[in-house]
Amino acid sequence: MSHMNPDPEPEGTTGLEPGGGVPPGETPPAESSMSGAGPRETHNPTKGWAKAPLVVILGLAVLCAAFFLAYALVLLL
Repeated sequence: MSHMNPDPEPEGTTGLEPGGGVPPGETPPAESSMSGAGPRETHNPTKGWAKAPLVVILGLAVLCAAFFLAYALVLLL
């Protein structure tokens, strides 16, 4: 089994300038030309939190804060 170097020497690679740069005509196409490569997405769920879970989490946080505040007040008395 022979091993090929995936990074060939710059001197042997076509399209490279002497400093290692690539001339403008040798660059690959931009990503926008690949827009039709994947399947069509027909359902895009909304991003972010739903209202009900957010209200439940905030309610639990308020209850915990109220409990610790009441506990601190009882300790002070």
